[in-house]
Amino acid sequence: MGSLLAVGLGPGDPCLLAPAALAAIAKAQAVVGYTRYVGLVDPALLEGKEVVATGMTAEVERCERAIELALSGRDTVVLSSGDSGIYAMAGLLWEMLDAGGLAERLPLTVIPGVPAFVAAAALLGAPLTHDFACISLSDLLTPMERIETRLECAARGDFVIVLYNPRSSRRKDNLAKALSIISGHRGPDTPLGVVRQAFRPGQEVVVTTLAQARPEEVDMLSILVVGNSETRLTLATDRKIMYTPRGYRRKYGLSTPHWQLPKKR
Repeated sequence: MGSLLAVGLGPGDPCLLAPAALAAIAKAQAVVGYTRYVGLVDPALLEGKEVVATGMTAEVERCERAIELALSGRDTVVLSSGDSGIYAMAGLLWEMLDAGGLAERLPLTVIPGVPAFVAAAALLGAPLTHDFACISLSDLLTPMERIETRLECAARGDFVIVLYNPRSSRRKDNLAKALSIISGHRGPDTPLGVVRQAFRPGQEVVVTTLAQARPEEVDMLSILVVGNSETRLTLATDRKIMYTPRGYRRKYGLSTPHWQLPKKR
């Protein structure tokens, strides 16, 4: 019997691929994944391996094939972008192994990766320094009524809110509806960040406000971060950023700093 590993690739840039994930891919005899994510792997790492790449909505088939390969004796890796346990394949693999009575027989190892929302937050500044909630707007597997309830609770609880899967060609209104729900508990000047293709070719980063959000310009390759009541928007050296104070000023009474920048000559 071979091994089965759920591997998170991180955002997509090779420099953010965890060493453990790189080692797992290099050692594997078979690699299974969504076509777009397989394309993020250095082709040299895939040479000599059986590669199973399929399109969107074929998650169950990919996991079935990966389990079959592992049971046949091949060390098999199942790829996900970001972290394999966040809106990704590790959970489905565990579910299928459990349902098939294989959880105690076929070892599954989960190799973590840098989550997409962490990559997006880094590009936006530091919006997740305090409590936050991640909510997917995809209603393919979760009823929209439940998603709306989660949005309402997160907004009312003053969480910073990360929105995954915000808008697709078939789900054009979910993002506008989500922002409307959040707006019922946030002011119009609440900072909002949109990151598309974080740490991949074509990366785009926009920092704006809730009132100025343009849902029609967002797609499935984007992640949104909506600030809470304390999130700040400020100008940095080369860009606009958003950050969420954790409460140090309230607790320690931060005073005006004494350091000075060198004088320009």
